[in-house]
Amino acid sequence: MIPFELLEPRTLPEALGMLADDDTAVRPIGGGTALMLMMKASVFVPRRLVSLRGLGEALGRIELDAEGALCLGGTATLAALEASDLVRAHAPVITRALPHLSNVRVRHVATVGGALAHADPHMDLPTILAALDARVRIAGPAGHRTLPVDELITGYYETALARNEIITGVTIPAASAGKAAYIKCTTRAADDWPALGVAVNLACSAGRIDAARVVIGAATDKPTRVSGAEAALRGATFSGSTLDHAVTEAVRDAVAREVAYTSDAQGSAAYKRQLARVHIVRTLTAALEG
Repeated sequence: MIPFELLEPRTLPEALGMLADDDTAVRPIGGGTALMLMMKASVFVPRRLVSLRGLGEALGRIELDAEGALCLGGTATLAALEASDLVRAHAPVITRALPHLSNVRVRHVATVGGALAHADPHMDLPTILAALDARVRIAGPAGHRTLPVDELITGYYETALARNEIITGVTIPAASAGKAAYIKCTTRAADDWPALGVAVNLACSAGRIDAARVVIGAATDKPTRVSGAEAALRGATFSGSTLDHAVTEAVRDAVAREVAYTSDAQGSAAYKRQLARVHIVRTLTAALEG
């Protein structure tokens, strides 16, 4: 491995000052679970890494804000999310999904901000957060801004982040807490990279779906909302966990027609399209079951 400079700032302004907006060999590093693998394979050769571990106290909190929104710190580890009573109470779909995300060693190191900034299309968390209408908090030399998760990730390993910006956290609105579920399909072990991830979030009242968010991940180059499926679900009635057959068929058709599926080691695009037609109904059933 080629030698590089490792800086360990103690404050956010200090960290931002160590980044460069025009040097691709300078990057922030959180848990480093993905970046270190890229470095070992010489896919990425750094000149300088800015460690965010020293910002853990400031950026690692999991808390509620004044409006009751759930705030996840950018340096909070996935294991911290998994163990958090606040996450379990306000976004239980995350708690249920995390034990099947990678393995326990990785979850104790990998961070929320790193999972989003890396933008690996096979990761589970961005798809779930997009379904929960989460917004990413971003800091840079010009100040702070926020972006919806589904706008942050723009393509295959690509984001809307500038090189000198840092993800400081994620906010999940209190109003987004509906009937949510996430199901992934893997070709091997349960914690392996998924061939498909489906997340749904339904706002329901008196046996009626008032609003819906449907997001497909892993089978695409970025988490992808399916507007046709959301429109088909809006206003639909259900009994128990059962939707009208015409509604489910409209949703199946939408996820098959609107999403650009990609072929990779987990399966062909055609295979993933068929997986989505099957698993969207299973995910909706799981969400309606609560």
